[in-house]
Parts: sequence; C-alpha cells; structure tokens
Amino acid sequence: MTATAQAREMLQIAAAAADAKSGEDLVALDVSGPLPLVDIFLLVTGRNERNVAAIADEIEDKLLEAGHRRLRREGRQEARWVLLDFGDLVVHVFHEQERMYYGLERLWKDCPVVPIEVPAATAAD
Repeated sequence: MTATAQAREMLQIAAAAADAKSGEDLVALDVSGPLPLVDIFLLVTGRNERNVAAIADEIEDKLLEAGHRRLRREGRQEARWVLLDFGDLVVHVFHEQERMYYGLERLWKDCPVVPIEVPAATAAD
C-alpha cells in the first residue's frame, strides 16, 4: 500500500505549519504497509520545550482549520515529545534529545520516505 492523497495533503499542511514555527529536520515516512490504520508519520524537531509546543499547536491549528479531525493528542504538557493523531497522519514533534533517544527513523527505516514540499521563504518588501 501507499499513502493516500488525503494523507499527503495533510502532510503538506502539517509540514508548512511546522516550518512556520521553525521546526527542524522534517522527515515523513510512509507507514501504510506495516500499519493498516495510519498512512504517514511526520517527524519534526524543536529546539526546546517552548518551540516543541509552538510547533505542535500550529500544526494542530492548521489541520483543524483545513477540516481534519484530531483523534488524539499526547505529551503537550511536558512538550518533550508531542504526538498528534489525525488518523491518516500522525505527527511526532520532538525535543532534539528525545528524537535522538527514541530514534523512530531507525525503527521505521524500511518504510519509504515521502517527499515534503515546504513553501520557500520570501523576502519582506
């Protein structure tokens, strides 16, 4: 199986939101093969707890604005690893130490990477 068009659309919204809040090292993995209920994992790194929370909040806001329903959110209070479950898309926003420690890229290394298109920054007029 491959990720659905809807999951890819959600990914682009989430990636743009993460980028807008200075999310780093964005990686999207197509996990639709091993996980029948999820299509894509988006992994994002924040520099500190405040940044992790801001990234997670922005992603959640933009996906909700686009009409997608959040099924679950975990870790927001500690803001070290925030998980946002939108069904087809699950977003993991990590503090850099947690991302290195848990190594989800290693766990899901056999899954294909999904290209992410983040809008290019434009200079202010």
